[in-house]
Amino acid sequence: MAKILLVEDDQDLARMVIEGLTAEHHSVVHMGDGLDGLDMLKRSVYDVVILDWHLPGMEGIEILRKYRQSGGNTAVIMLTGRSGISEKEQGFSVGADDYLTKPFDIRELAVRIRALLRRPSTTASNTLKARNIELDPIKHTVVSNGKQIHISPRDFSLLEFLMRHPGEVFSVDALLSRVWNYDEDATPEALRSAVRRLRIALDEGKDPDHSCIENIVRVGYRLRD
Repeated sequence: MAKILLVEDDQDLARMVIEGLTAEHHSVVHMGDGLDGLDMLKRSVYDVVILDWHLPGMEGIEILRKYRQSGGNTAVIMLTGRSGISEKEQGFSVGADDYLTKPFDIRELAVRIRALLRRPSTTASNTLKARNIELDPIKHTVVSNGKQIHISPRDFSLLEFLMRHPGEVFSVDALLSRVWNYDEDATPEALRSAVRRLRIALDEGKDPDHSCIENIVRVGYRLRD
């Protein structure tokens, strides 16, 4: 399973890609705007990025250029409706790893992702540590009190986000938009259920008042630092 960022403003195409890659057991975060896509690249670590060339807010080529200049080295697949070699040359020159011309078969995209995932990783582990928890966003592992625990991809994403912002309080809406990306399952109850599961996995029976994830009444949640 890989954690994939898809930046694509064509909603029909995005839906097809999400459904196809989810069937391959990947976790897909989707953004439809270039600036939002760049923001997500700054906030989290992904195994593969699928980046459309023409996007509102900021074009994919500019996102890729800024990402590479900042030291980002996750594999990037560029999508475009043009088949000319000049555009491909430009994409590869700023750091694209692969290229797909629209329309394409989702199976071809899946094959290319598998090929990129087989490459030796050049991304540093960047293990996150907070309290007695260690989370590796590359290996997708969580260790609590010296024991590896197993959580769902969605719960992993929530924990990763909170660990990247220890001590900061986020409202329910903010967490749903950044972790659930406002998909059909993005509900306050879904967030509460995820928090309950994480507390069970991480707190080892501690009183809720001393949980690693604190509920600030009528405000939101934070990871105690």
